[in-house]
Amino acid sequence: MFSTGQLVFAGLFLITFIIIIVISYKKDTLLHKRQYKGSIWVLLAFLAFIGLLFILKGVLNP
Repeated sequence: MFSTGQLVFAGLFLITFIIIIVISYKKDTLLHKRQYKGSIWVLLAFLAFIGLLFILKGVLNP
């Protein structure tokens, strides 16, 4: 289906892409810690709200 050259290119592209993504993520970690400080509470509130909806659904619809 694919030639050897295409498979080599795809493999090299994937490896290079993953390396670039990891480097970019490591470079931005300090910025993310500063910008998104306290965002865990928003996530927990959202999950609690969804859980409450499921509980109410179970109680109100026997």
